[in-house]
Parts: sequence; structure tokens; C-alpha cells
Amino acid sequence: MTAPGRRSSTFTQLLRHGFTDPSAAARLLESPGLSAVRSDPVLLDALGGTADPDQALAGLVRLVEALEGQGAEAHTLLDTLVTAKPLRDRLLGVLGASEALGDHLARHPLDWHTLVTYESADLHPGVAEFEDLLDGVADRDQLRAAYRRCLLTIAARDVCGTTDLADTAAELADLATATLRAALALAGAEAPQDAAACRLAVIAMGKCGGQELNYVSDVDVIFVAEAADGVAAGTADGAAAGADEGKALQAATRLASHMMRICSDTTAEGAIWPVDANLRPEGRNGPLVRTLSSHLAYYQRWAKTWEFQALLKARPVAGDLTLGQEYVDAVAPMVWQAAKRENFVADVQQMRRRVVDNIPADRLERELKLGPGGLRDVEFAVQLLQLVHGRADATLRSATTLEALGALAAGGYVGRADAASLDAAYRFLRSLEHRIQLHKLRRTHLIPEDEADLRRLGRSLARSYGWPAGSEPVATLHAEWRRHAREVRRLHEKLFYRPLLDAVADLESAEARLSPRAARQRLEALGYADPASALRHLEALASGVTRKSAIQRTLLPVLLGWFADSADPDAGLLNFRKVSDALGKTPWYLRLLRDEGAAAENLARVLSAGRFAPDLLLRAPEAVALLGDPEGLKPRGRDLLEQEILAAVGRADGGEQAIAAARGVRRRELFRTAATDIIGAYGTELSPAETDHGWSADLVGGAVSDLNAATIAGALRAAVRDKWDDELPTRFTVIGMGRFGGHELSYGSDADVLFVHEPRDGVGEQEAAEAAFAVANEMRRLLQLPTADPPLPIDADLRPEGKSGPLVRSLASYAAYYRRWSLVWESQALLRAEPVAGDADLGARFTELIDPLRYPAQGLGEEAVREIRRLKARMESERLPRGADRTTHTKLGRGGLSDVEWTVQLLQLRHGWEEPGLRTTRTREALRAAETAGLLSGEYAEVLDEAWVLATRVRNAVTLVRGRPGDTFPTDGRELAAAGRYLGYGPGRVGEMLDDYRRVTRRARTVVEELFYDA
Repeated sequence: MTAPGRRSSTFTQLLRHGFTDPSAAARLLESPGLSAVRSDPVLLDALGGTADPDQALAGLVRLVEALEGQGAEAHTLLDTLVTAKPLRDRLLGVLGASEALGDHLARHPLDWHTLVTYESADLHPGVAEFEDLLDGVADRDQLRAAYRRCLLTIAARDVCGTTDLADTAAELADLATATLRAALALAGAEAPQDAAACRLAVIAMGKCGGQELNYVSDVDVIFVAEAADGVAAGTADGAAAGADEGKALQAATRLASHMMRICSDTTAEGAIWPVDANLRPEGRNGPLVRTLSSHLAYYQRWAKTWEFQALLKARPVAGDLTLGQEYVDAVAPMVWQAAKRENFVADVQQMRRRVVDNIPADRLERELKLGPGGLRDVEFAVQLLQLVHGRADATLRSATTLEALGALAAGGYVGRADAASLDAAYRFLRSLEHRIQLHKLRRTHLIPEDEADLRRLGRSLARSYGWPAGSEPVATLHAEWRRHAREVRRLHEKLFYRPLLDAVADLESAEARLSPRAARQRLEALGYADPASALRHLEALASGVTRKSAIQRTLLPVLLGWFADSADPDAGLLNFRKVSDALGKTPWYLRLLRDEGAAAENLARVLSAGRFAPDLLLRAPEAVALLGDPEGLKPRGRDLLEQEILAAVGRADGGEQAIAAARGVRRRELFRTAATDIIGAYGTELSPAETDHGWSADLVGGAVSDLNAATIAGALRAAVRDKWDDELPTRFTVIGMGRFGGHELSYGSDADVLFVHEPRDGVGEQEAAEAAFAVANEMRRLLQLPTADPPLPIDADLRPEGKSGPLVRSLASYAAYYRRWSLVWESQALLRAEPVAGDADLGARFTELIDPLRYPAQGLGEEAVREIRRLKARMESERLPRGADRTTHTKLGRGGLSDVEWTVQLLQLRHGWEEPGLRTTRTREALRAAETAGLLSGEYAEVLDEAWVLATRVRNAVTLVRGRPGDTFPTDGRELAAAGRYLGYGPGRVGEMLDDYRRVTRRARTVVEELFYDA
């Protein structure tokens, strides 16, 4: 029995050497198999230097026990273990780092000899050496055991630091190559007729193709086949040749499938790794094997950008290497021209975003490969730069990430300091990934959560990275991982854009710079239509030694990325230069962009989203201050707007100066609303059919309607004050009509109004009418004065008798007209009537006057309903502009605004008298009220609402993009793409946008025909 004091001393010693369970370790050291070495201090020190001393000791005991039936093998192992440091470090290092390889040694104990084979630190095996080690395997189990034996040697050199990350990854790829060849040989031996009937080439892709494989990873491949030479030579005609090719492809498919199963299937020895052929043309839906000509036809006609990005790493590894090289040579020119494809950079970036979006939220922060700041960020950035500049510079065409990064730095495409930081981060993250996978030989990229796993990882990497002695391994591991992830994220954002500034800025720098040609290539790939002009803008913004230039050099790399993410990067950059020229000497401007992260991005989004918002901003650049404050992007209510405008009018000298002040407020508030709308809508990858964009339609409709009402109130005050000194001889009110009265205006809408007056006591009808007419005319004149601010046209054509009737009527005159002459269309128009400015009491009495007309008791008679239907049918046939597409015209087209609004208004006219919820000027509110009242189903209400919101947003998009209103989608490609981005469609999805619009409005039209026409 061990004395208590001695046991306590042993436990203390074991704890000092890194054991976490000294009781279990002490029992293992007392096992009979270790009797010859248990007291040797060298063994204990060596165990203490491993990643997991407890695991290493347990693995050693299992190995010794397995060897005890092998003659003197156990004694030989232990003797060598204490006398030969290289074996001791390799064996214990592997056992401490990999439980799975410890299991393999327990099953195949004699494999410890393989760890003695490579004594020289300079001797690293390649494909030929691994083929020799795999030579002679006769079945799948033997192949698996031989593969693990080779893996032992790679892992031993890795954990002992004999090889670095790049060498380890290359050795793993070479072992995979040898294994694929051995598996194909086994498949051919089991099906010799198939092997003789075809030439089959195996093309490695991904990390295997790039010779940078992980310990456990899918091995991505593509198969190419041709008829065997002898078979092809014996064909007599074309038909026979086609038949022989078909048979050869069938044989090659069986052979390839067999090879994949040999590697992927799980046996008593486990599995090697899955062989994944999903990178082939058409993915898993396409044939497993194609001929070379079939591959080329697909890539020339159908391939997407990501497929050329994947082909960057293509490498022939097994089978007919001559055919494989023919394949690589044939596709290479297409790979290096991929950067010329439309939306190239956007496609690559969108695919990267989609990868991140698909990561479950609970794994995002632990995802080492796919998460933000992870390995994929490095690989995507490097591949993007390779594809852009590799077409002109063959030195960049390496399939290996670190080699390509070095070439990019040497060529001046990436700054040397940035390349060094990225290299270091990539090596650390890959090393961490390797040690995670090595433990159980499982395919994972997640940072573990278990404390013991984290401790093992920290201790494993401490030696490689020289972390300070005594540092807490888990805390240090987390700190280093986060530091490298932050650096990757920062450089990923910067890498593609920063060198553009170095190319144009006159700076003294040790960094190599992009040549003008390379800079233009990069800008062109980013989507700039005029890269020469873009370079001039960059030079103007970034050159010089002023504080302004220095801050803009800091901002521009990120801004350029945001511009490139838009449909019109050229416009974004040009507009930014204009704003900076106007405000660059204003201290708060650059400070705002530098210190308020959201302000810079918001500005970039607004400047590149079309003409409307930038035009407003460039007329008053100081409005950029709104973009830095979340509260500043909330449209202001009507009361506040009216208060500000009336105060500005009151301070002005004369009507024209007063209206200029009012229109200045309107310009600023239009910009606020447009900026809020753009920023809220930009960047989503969902279509309108997949998300609710009603907030945008309501935001714009309400904000613009309130703003126009406040502006009209200001114009009324200015018109009255100029001539009557605020005492008009008649009460005067303005009634909003149409979309204005419904709070549903779009950016470019006219303001439909009625003018109503009522003589004050003691004032004659004639005098009152003349004063009211003069005020109305003056208001219209002031609001349409030619200035730099957007005009606000006043349209009074919905008044009684239309253009032929008087511009202004008294309340009594309206009452007489409606009592005697009113037509059904006027009752319908009055559904949207709402006072917007002027005498509130008079407005309320006008509303009381018209309520019986718009909500007639007992509803409309059948003749009136037929009349409304006839008017609608006539409008559809006569008012649609010549040549307009009925399926995409937002106002008068199929399922558009008119269809939905007339349907809702007919429900209001028929049932408003009995359903109070229908007594509203707002279309969406009336639609919800009709659904609540059971006048239409929830499904129908949803269909109509979706179509109305979408048509409204399309009209807004057209104005934002083109700078002027329109009812149809733009025809210019860039403008159409910009409208798509606003509507939530990413690059290349314009066709999907139009299809969605037609689908949504077609469904709405079906509902309209049933509800409105009683079809």
C-alpha cells in the first residue's frame, strides 16, 4: 500500500505536470505494463508537455497492454520511449492530441514503428512515398488501416512542430491523392471490364485540389471520362462512336461510384472521408461523369460565377492524368476570364453572405470556418483578387491560399503588412481547426464549449506559438482566436479596396502599389462602368497630406465596398466626391463619418441608390448630419412640420422669400424620408413575396402627405399675409383629395385638392369669392416657382365641373352643387377627401356636408354600381398610355393601384353607411375594415394588400432611381437593377423581380374581377 504522504507528494507532482485527474493517473502509472519506466522522470516530463497528459498516459497504457501479446514488443517500445527523444515526443504528442489515433494504435499496436521511420526533420513524404506505404492493400479495411498509419506520421510531425501548417496541409492532400489512386485501383480490380472500357480522370477540387487539406474533410472531386483508346479506334461510324461513348460513360460512372464508396463507407476500421462530387456541372442533379466536351459545353453556356471560382483549385490527381490535365488546361482560360462576367464581384460576395446567413444562430460565434472573421473570409478575399488580377498576371494563379496571398503581396495587389497579418491569422485559424479535428478525427469547424477540450487545444497550440510560460491556456486561446478573427474581418473589408487608394494617392509608402491598369481592372470587376473616371475621383479625394485627405483615405476602402454593393457604384463615388467637395472643410462632416459608423454606411447607401435622394442632398449638403443619428432618420409629425414652416414663413420678407423657406424645409424632410426608406429597404435578399414591405409604403405615404400638407399651410399663410396681412375676408380651407387625402402620396405625386371658402360676417359674396380666388392662384404660383427645390404642383381638377368649374367655391355653393348635380364618380372621389390646411372648422363642416354622398344611406343602387363599373372599364381601355405593358403598369395595369383602390372604394360606397370602419380615406385601413366586417375573406384581403403595397413601392422606386416620377419599371439596365435593390432583389435577380410583380398583380386581378365585376 502506498503511504499517504507519498501519495500526496505524487498527486502534487502529477498536478504540476498538467494532469487534471491525479488519482486516475497514479493508478495508470502503477499498472504492470509500465513497471520498467514508471519511476523515470523523463517519461513524466514528456507526458506533462503534451496537449492532454491524462489522455496521453491512458493511450500509452492501452498501447503497452495491446503489445504484451506480441513477444518483446512492449519492452522494445518502452526502452525506445525513454532513450529516444524523437519517438517519445512523437508518440506521446500524438496520444495527447488525438484520442482517435490512440484508438488506432490500440487496434494496430505494431504501427508505433511508423513513428520511428522519419527521424530527419527535413524528410517529408510526398505522393510517391504515400503510394508506397499504401501499395499492396487488398481490400477496404486494409486501405483504412494503411491510411491511418500514414496519418500517424503526419500528425506526429505536426504536433511536434517538425512541419508547419502549410506542410501539414500539403501532406494531407498528398495522402488523399495516394488514397484516391489506391481506391480507384481497388475499384478497377473488382470491375476490370469497366476499367478497360473507359479513360477516367479524377479532378481534385477545394482544399484537396489546392493541396491544403484538413485532417478530416470531404474530398471534393469532379470526374471526366472518355472511351478507352482501343474502343474509340474501333468505331466504324458516328452512331457507333456515340454508342461506345455512352457505354464508356456508364462504365466510368460505375467505376467512379465504386471508388467513392470505397473511401466513404464505414467498415470495422471506420471510414476514410466522404468523396463529394457535388461541384460537378448541375451539382447533384447532373450526371456523375461527363466527357471533356460535355464539361466544356456546360461551362461555356450555363456555369455560374461560383463554379469558375471553384475551378481555380482544380487539379488532376488520379486515374488518367493525361485526360485530367487536358480538362484543367481546357477550363483554365474560362476561369481567368470569369472576372469579366456581369455582377462577378457581387455574385461572389452574395454567395459569401448566403453562407453566413445559413449558419444557425447558436453556432455563429463558434464557427471557425464559415463565420465572420473565419477561414472562408480569407479564402474568398484571396480568390476574388486572384480572379480579378490573375487574368493579366500569371504569377497569381496558385491553387493554394497562402501561396496565392504571397504572390498578391509580391505583385503589389495587397499591401505587404496586410498580407503578413492575413497569413498569420490564416495559419492560426487553420492550426486551431486541425487540432480540433485531430482529437476524434471528426469533421467539425466549431470551437468546443467543453472546458477540457478548450484546455487541450490551448496546451496544444501553446508550444507552437510560444505563449508565455504559466499563461492560462483557455483564456489565451480565446484571446488569440478573437484577435485573429477581428483582424481577418477588418482585412476582409479592406483588402479589395485599400490598394486602389495607394494606386492614386501620392504617398511615401513602402507598400507596392497597384498599377493604373490593375486598378482599372479591379474597379471594372467591382461594377464601375467608367473606371478611369472613378480613379480620377479617388485621386481627388485621397491625394495630399491634409487632414481631410487622411480621413478620407481611412473611409474610402469601406465606402468603395458599399458603393460596389449597389447597382450604380459610379454614381455613388461621384456623389460622394460632390458632397465632400461641398462639406470637406466643415469640421463636423468628416468627424461624423469617421466616428459614427452608421453615418458613413448610410451615406454610401443613399448616394448610390439613385438620383432623387442625392439630388436633394447636394442642394443642401448639411442634411448629411441626419444620417448619423437614428432619431434623425425618423420622419417628423405634421404638427412639428407645420410649426416649423409657419415660423419660417413668419420671419420671411415677402411671399416668395417665405415660400422659399417653406420649400427648403420640404426639401430637407423629403431627403430625410427618402434616406430612411432607402436605408431600411437596402440589402435584403428577400423578395416582396417573402417579407412585409408595407412599412415602407406607409412610411412614405404618411411622411410625404404630412410634409405636403404643412407646406401648403405655409403657402396659404404666405399668400394671405402678403396682401391681407393675415386677415383674409373669407374663411378658407384646403381639402386633400385622391392619394393626398388618403395619406398615400409617393415621392413624385401631385397634390390633388379642393379649395373651399366661406365669407366672414359682413363680407359680400363677390368680395369673398375674389379674395379666395386670388389666394388659391397665389398659392399655386408660389409653390411652382422655378427654384432648385422640388416643386409641389397643385391639381384642383377633381372640383365640381372639373377644369370648367370655378377654382374656388363657397361651402354653400358646394352644398347646392352636390344636392343637384353630383355624379357617382364625384361621390367616389370624395371618399378620399380630408382637410389638410386652413380653417379647421370650415374643413370639418365640409366633411359633414360630403359624408352622406360618400357613405350613402342603404348603399349604392344597382344603377350606380353599374355606372362605376362602366367608368372603370372605360378607363382601362382608354387611359393606359400607348405602348405601355398592361402587366407592369403600376397605376392602370392589371392588378395595380387602380384595380385595388376601385375595389375597396366600391365596398366603401356600398357598405360605409353601416360599417364605421370603412369611413376612412386610407386604402389599407379600409381593406382591413372590410375584412373585419366579413365583406371579403382574409385571403383576398391579403392578396389585394400585397399588390397595392408592391405597386406603391415600385412607383417610389422609380422616382428614387430616376429622380422623376413614373408608373412603369425603368428600361435602363442600371436603373432597373437599382429599383430591384430597393425592392429587395440582389444582383442578377431583375427577372425574378418582374416575374414576382406579374405574379402578385395577376392574383390581385383575379380577386378584383370577382369582387368588383362580380365575375
